[in-house]
Amino acid sequence: MSTTPDSAVRTYIDRHRAAFLDDLVEWLRIPSVSAQPEHAPDVRRSAEWLAARLAGTGFPTAEVWPTAGAPAVFAEWPSEDPLAPTVLVYGHHDVQPAAREDGWESEPFAPEIREGRLYGRGAADDKGQVFFHTLGVRAHLAATGRTAPAVHLKLLIEGEEESGSPHFRALLEANAHRLAADAVIVSDTGMWSEDTPTVCTGMRGLAECEIVLHGPEQDIHSGSFGGAVPNPATALARLVAALHDEDARVAVPGFYDGVSDLTARERALFAELPFDEERWLRTARSTATHGEAGYTTLERVWARPTAEVNGIGGGYQGPGSKTVVPASARVKLSFRLVDGQEPDHIEKVVRAWAAEQVPAGIRSEITFGPATRPCLTPLDHPALRSLVRAMGRAFEQPIRYTREGGSGPAADLQEVLGAPVLFLGISVPSDGWHAPNEKVELDLLLKGAEAGADLWSDLGESWRHER
Repeated sequence: MSTTPDSAVRTYIDRHRAAFLDDLVEWLRIPSVSAQPEHAPDVRRSAEWLAARLAGTGFPTAEVWPTAGAPAVFAEWPSEDPLAPTVLVYGHHDVQPAAREDGWESEPFAPEIREGRLYGRGAADDKGQVFFHTLGVRAHLAATGRTAPAVHLKLLIEGEEESGSPHFRALLEANAHRLAADAVIVSDTGMWSEDTPTVCTGMRGLAECEIVLHGPEQDIHSGSFGGAVPNPATALARLVAALHDEDARVAVPGFYDGVSDLTARERALFAELPFDEERWLRTARSTATHGEAGYTTLERVWARPTAEVNGIGGGYQGPGSKTVVPASARVKLSFRLVDGQEPDHIEKVVRAWAAEQVPAGIRSEITFGPATRPCLTPLDHPALRSLVRAMGRAFEQPIRYTREGGSGPAADLQEVLGAPVLFLGISVPSDGWHAPNEKVELDLLLKGAEAGADLWSDLGESWRHER
């Protein structure tokens, strides 16, 4: 495939820019806030709006799928080539809560275009990044003269991502036969910066637990009993102190089972990024970096597993003093996982480790919440090569590689559907996801449509021969 821009794709997008933005603004006016029950009708209206627009785009199938919570949207457009790969695009149509008094310069659900930017809740996260695919597929058809895409194209746009996707996995499992795909494209992500376009290749997983240590049946006088009975707050402090070794590695036996170290190529690709550690620290509201010895900051955040104390407490917390041996103490822990780690195994080894930290006379309880598996796409995967080529043509410069330190539903898509997950996103850090004055850069939004158009052509021509 050529690495030069497709002039026919670019011309089509330029000519249809105004109509595309008019439609997107109309969708952004719908306050589809999944976290607020009073907006449940708006979330449904958003799903119905999108299904209608997808049908108008040309998708022969465009359906609203109910869940136990908010509805999702499914669309499908088969290729005329029976050997074409099948690609599923994932995104979400629900948005974060927003109100003018939060600090918005304009009404969050009355979108405005100012200085080449579209401001409004959902502009970047995630309606804008979902909607550019409608323009991209039309540009793809216009540039190639096709009447159907070069790939079997499917979309799944959920309605509860901003509420933790509580029913998403069940939706995937119930409809796995209709969602079957050779690759999944997640368009709910971003790039390093406007000047440094990037492709994300993985996300960490997540396991969380709460440990509660119980000592006396009630708070007791520290003068009468202190030093003579075990103190659960002291035991908890020792447990937390034992979580890491002197090199900031997680000291839980078996925690690193299955973890592969970064390759020289992966480390080199991370090092290509223009990372300013001092600026990053200001964003982190911190004054020094810290973490596992032998790894850079980006490597720690993206590609190494971690254990963090999210909250800790026990005993008297009010003003003044209350000299007691507390009845209990508790800590909340989270573990970010990387490729090769299984949440079930992490739960097993953490439970065993925690039990060993508890002294006689202390009773422990440990509770784990729902977990998320990590996902990682190999750098040599043919679909990833197609994605990098498509973005390179749209942006007319080399595409760098990143990972995400956080976690999301991408792992469920990979696990249930058994397909690699790729990330096509054009949002930049200044877009202000979840914050007042959320926006999207219009030039980048249109480049996302262009990359999508080129991706379907590239996959149709190249990947089918490599499978």
